[in-house]
Amino acid sequence: MPLENAPQPHIGRPIRELPDELISQIAAGEVVERPASVVRELVDNALDAGATQITVRLSAGGVRLIAVEDNGIGIAPEELAIALKRHATSKITNLLDLESVGTMGFRGEALAAINSIADCALISRPAGQPTAFSLSGLTGELCPAARAQGTTVEVKELFFSTPARRKFLKTDATELAHCVEAVRRHALVRPEVGFAIWHDGKLVEQWRASQGDTTQTQRNQRLKDVFGDDFINQSVQVEHSYQTGQGVIRVTGRAGLPDNARSRADQQFAYVNQRYVRDKVITHAARSAYEDVLHGHRQPVYVLYVEIEPSRVDVNVHPTKIEVRFRDGREVHQAVRHAVENALAAPRAASMTQNAQTESQNQSFSSQFNSFTPSNTPLASVFYASSAIKYAANRELLPTETNLVSDVFAAWPPQTFAQSASGSISTQSTQSDTIWPLGRAVAQLQGIYILAENAQGLVIVDMHAAHERIVYERLKSQINVAEAAKSSLPSQPLLIPATFAATPLEVSTAQECADTLLQLGLDITAFSPKTLAVRAVPTTLAKGDAVELARSVLAELALHDASTVIQRAQNEILSTMACHGAVRANRKLTLDEMNALLRQMEETERSDQCNHGRSTWRQVTIKELDALFMRGR
Repeated sequence: MPLENAPQPHIGRPIRELPDELISQIAAGEVVERPASVVRELVDNALDAGATQITVRLSAGGVRLIAVEDNGIGIAPEELAIALKRHATSKITNLLDLESVGTMGFRGEALAAINSIADCALISRPAGQPTAFSLSGLTGELCPAARAQGTTVEVKELFFSTPARRKFLKTDATELAHCVEAVRRHALVRPEVGFAIWHDGKLVEQWRASQGDTTQTQRNQRLKDVFGDDFINQSVQVEHSYQTGQGVIRVTGRAGLPDNARSRADQQFAYVNQRYVRDKVITHAARSAYEDVLHGHRQPVYVLYVEIEPSRVDVNVHPTKIEVRFRDGREVHQAVRHAVENALAAPRAASMTQNAQTESQNQSFSSQFNSFTPSNTPLASVFYASSAIKYAANRELLPTETNLVSDVFAAWPPQTFAQSASGSISTQSTQSDTIWPLGRAVAQLQGIYILAENAQGLVIVDMHAAHERIVYERLKSQINVAEAAKSSLPSQPLLIPATFAATPLEVSTAQECADTLLQLGLDITAFSPKTLAVRAVPTTLAKGDAVELARSVLAELALHDASTVIQRAQNEILSTMACHGAVRANRKLTLDEMNALLRQMEETERSDQCNHGRSTWRQVTIKELDALFMRGR
């Protein structure tokens, strides 16, 4: 039954133009959701005015009062009244400006929308003007006021003219938290600007302008101020430039270590040309870069700054300007994914002892352990061959080492390896451990863990997880070399094409991206207007589900870079091979074999996590050991 108070349709009414007041109310509903929306828009304007210090004053979570003060260039008295009108802005003047927006604000709707639902006042003083002027948004009265150079925007009694919308607001504490988050998003990308937030007369947050010679130094200092020292210690620097046919896409920032992942995605910040955005392309690219190193459904932590030619990104997508659209989303996806992958690839063990090592010690270490490189170490050759035997016999992508052994454990020659390595290891046993980031092996615990001693204390290594990552990375490297020699991935034609009912989007994607699919080793053609046929798949995935693979690739290709689907499926196979080929628990290793494994970990990418995202080693410092035994107390 219909509700008694439900609105009934009005039929027969003439079409009329809406009054300006109602138009402003509609626009306010799109721009202003809560007090944090007002704070975001006003801080945007302050930054566009060249402010170096911004102060936000709030009362009752921003419902009673929002005042944003800045020391920018100010607004001329004759322009104050115009600033409160709809679609009035100094940011753009023509369509060309709109297509390459370089400012935070540009729509000219914020102040007019805010003024329509609150008691708004502007106080501003440009440089060189003897006094400031104040404009009341309700009466339009302009009068002199006292203020230094800059602008203050006061917004009182938010939603006073629309009391029904005020009922949808949360508690003052919740609204205050949203306002603080809005300012924090600006603070993370503008380290040269100082920010202060006051609530009911009390200082809530303050971030002083960062000092530094470079933007990277300033941003790192601001990240430390906002998130604390732990964030810097538990993250790596991201610095990557991706060359495209239309210019360079530069990605900088910091990516959190896999061990620092969280259960929620509440510390993921992405910026495009200094604008905070929530973009699916960037989020997906960052997540795909963590696929090999994150355990379960944990969420990574990162702050990424993407710099791209303004004409190649459309920021005029949503009234809140928090969404963008890229002209070529695949290039942005590739740039972000490669940037984060490269940052996470370097093993962290070396950085632990970077300050403690001298140049002479590094040279000594490299010369004395020259025989332990993966290319000529007997153990490394056996490690590599162990996981590649069955795969190489069928795919012919790896070197012919199948005749070396049939089982890694049965044919592993520890005596031969010990003889070749004992001299190098023993001569180093009396030297400082600082030359080895993961230290010197001292024992094996329960046939599972390797215990090693380094300058910081005790290192505990999960030998199966560590060896699994080593084998996995070598398999990936070997396949990448084989694929780089060809223009496309090797494909396997299907004896009977796999057909499936496709959506119109899948059919159009398959037709438009036929060349890209062939480069990925996939041959997908239209069997009928509503049916697609998979005629060939990548050789490494010949035994998989062709239809499921085709659907996944087409879905990714419509939005992102489909090569990640192929790579992910390929890596799953290699991960399984590496897991079965890695040294098992209860396998007794000699000290020389354990030391060789540690040395390989120090030079293998992503060796801090196994293929499933679990940690391969942990450091227990002397300070932590002393605490266990209450030494010094």
